[in-house]
Amino acid sequence: MPGLYLAAILAAAAGILLIDRRWRLAAWQSPGGTALAVGIGTAFFLAWDAVGIATGVFVKGDSTLLLGVDLAPHLPLEEPVFLAFLSYLALVAWSAAMRLMARRRTTDAARGRSEAAR
Repeated sequence: MPGLYLAAILAAAAGILLIDRRWRLAAWQSPGGTALAVGIGTAFFLAWDAVGIATGVFVKGDSTLLLGVDLAPHLPLEEPVFLAFLSYLALVAWSAAMRLMARRRTTDAARGRSEAAR
């Protein structure tokens, strides 16, 4: 079924976008910074892919799930979309982890103050 892989990537990205919106982790916290980080990450991984393709390490393979549109030899249309999703997912996960760690530090500090007051 052509396009199913792209649809799955876009559905997963929509889910991460909803999580981001709910807790304002990345794009809703800093839209410009998020766009820049996702753009740099995507460009980095596309360059990585180009090196892999040029050296013969990465090959496209055959799949009926792909649309069949190639941006370059062994570089299907779905690849940059996936790389952008991967970069955005990593940014949202990192932002969530930083928020949880900050909350834990605050909770631990408050707990320490209340124990010292006893």
